[in-house]
Amino acid sequence: MSCASDYRKNLLARVMRLSQAHTWQEAVKEWHIDNLTEDETLQTSCVCGKENLRYLYTIENNMTGNRLYPIGSECIKKFGREDLSEDLAVKSQLLRLLRAIQTNRLITLTSPLFSRKLLLHLYELGAFGATDDNHFAPKLDYLFMLKMFNKGLRRTVHQEKKASAIILQSIKPFLREMLREKARWQRGSGA
Repeated sequence: MSCASDYRKNLLARVMRLSQAHTWQEAVKEWHIDNLTEDETLQTSCVCGKENLRYLYTIENNMTGNRLYPIGSECIKKFGREDLSEDLAVKSQLLRLLRAIQTNRLITLTSPLFSRKLLLHLYELGAFGATDDNHFAPKLDYLFMLKMFNKGLRRTVHQEKKASAIILQSIKPFLREMLREKARWQRGSGA
């Protein structure tokens, strides 16, 4: 038997044991991605047995509350769900954006760091603050950023300045707080 099929068999067994459903097709519908962390040392193994993971996902079962960690992106793709694949992409992109914040890189509204789905995710998380400038309606800033992202390089100087201001005054502080919370959690859990 090949190593790949052993990994698949291990994954199926773990997921089925922690699910209510009795078939793989039904069991995969019970799970969502809860969290993503990174192991830069590549010393972590997936629940399936594959070694040297960099991106460590936590998935949670909506029905049972059971969690699987660490699970790699390749195993999540084996669930065969488009929504999970999209969530995987957004969470990976959020991690890249957080890393850019940690390393004090210049953050601009460009596709290497942002996407339409990431902007929506940030809005849903509450990254766009209620300010005088947006008449205390964060959705206006989200819609502006989405429009500017779609415009790409065709933004005016004024539009570019406003996008930069939203990044500096809302998104970056929100993400810095996420990083502080993560650090507090890791210190508290001994991770």
